[in-house]
Amino acid sequence: MKFLKSISLMGLVLSLGLFFAACGGESATEAAAHGEGTEYTSAYVCPMHCEGSGAAEAGNCPVCGMDYVAQADHTGDGHSH
Repeated sequence: MKFLKSISLMGLVLSLGLFFAACGGESATEAAAHGEGTEYTSAYVCPMHCEGSGAAEAGNCPVCGMDYVAQADHTGDGHSH
C-alpha cells in the first residue's frame, strides 16, 4: 500500500512538472517559431496563417477566404502559438 502511494505521488509530481514546463512563458525560440513570413508579420493577418496571406489593409485571405484580423488584436488577446 505504501509503495502504491509513493508511485502515485511521484507520478503526480512528474505530471505537474511537465505541465508547468509546457505552460511556461514564451521563449525567444517559441517566438521565432511563430513565423516570420507575411502571414505572421503583416498589419492584417489570416487567423489560420495561410501561406502567402497577410496585408497592410483589411480584407480576406486569398487562400481560405477568412476575414483578416488586425495583428495587434490577434496577438493582443494572449494568442501565441
